Amino acid sequence: MRTTVTAPPALSDEDIPIAHKRHPWRWISGTVILAILGMLAYSAITNPRFRWDVIGLYFRDTSIAQGIQITLLLTVVCMLLGIALGIVLAVMRLSANPVVRGAAGLYVFFFRGTPVLVQLLLWYNLAALYPDITFGIPGVHLDANQLVTPMMAAILGLGLNEAAYMSEIVRAGILSVDQGQSEAAGALGLNRLQTMVKVVLPQAMRVIIPPTGNETIGMLKQTSLVSVLAVSELLYSTQVIYAKNFQVIPMLIVASLWYIILTTVFTLGQTWLEQRFSRGSTRHVPQSWSERLRRAMRIHAPEATGKGNTA
Repeated sequence: MRTTVTAPPALSDEDIPIAHKRHPWRWISGTVILAILGMLAYSAITNPRFRWDVIGLYFRDTSIAQGIQITLLLTVVCMLLGIALGIVLAVMRLSANPVVRGAAGLYVFFFRGTPVLVQLLLWYNLAALYPDITFGIPGVHLDANQLVTPMMAAILGLGLNEAAYMSEIVRAGILSVDQGQSEAAGALGLNRLQTMVKVVLPQAMRVIIPPTGNETIGMLKQTSLVSVLAVSELLYSTQVIYAKNFQVIPMLIVASLWYIILTTVFTLGQTWLEQRFSRGSTRHVPQSWSERLRRAMRIHAPEATGKGNTA
């Protein structure tokens, strides 16, 4: 007599029990940090010495708004100058000509080796060294006191200093591109400049963008140094106000809040650019801070459910 062995019924993905991994310390540490932040926020709100009424009064003051405009203008102009000159210096540092390579290296060595505040003061006092600027051209005589205004000194000091750092960032991005790309471009008949512009730099952008975003945010805050030159940016506008009303701490809080707001906006822009240039070059696109937070607080990863998997 033959016996028939029946196979057990196949289990679907929904029938398989899932044991969720617990992360108690993740929740405990998060709760402790939130509690500390809550205590700090409560202390700041209830402390009358913060003078939140003064902060609210001057937060949208006209002079503060004008200072923000000057800050943003300096940030954009100095970064554009730094990026443009940094690309030129990076190409020079990769040149086969030792004189060109050495000149670019000397530039980077000098501007990275001296504090940016010292450079700002040197540009502001350029007339003490060269009262008459001729650029070596006969018939050209420019008064340095009129040419190098505080705003011009700020742009020169911040922009030329930034170029030294941007040159290293761009050089690292260029070196990250495989040499075979340049060889293939040369085989297609492209010269060195065309290869750099059309082939190398577009691929190097995914390496250049993240540190450039950090440099832009740093430049935004670094513009506060030009307050020593009496340029009416955000910090200097704040100093002018508290010199009149003697509310030093509230006015510094106003400036800090605006710096935080502007930095947040620039950070969101940097994240968007990173995600855009990461398409097609990596499987893992950089996530936003909100996505990272939600992922960290999940009990288990979505793919652990087994749905959509094929044997």
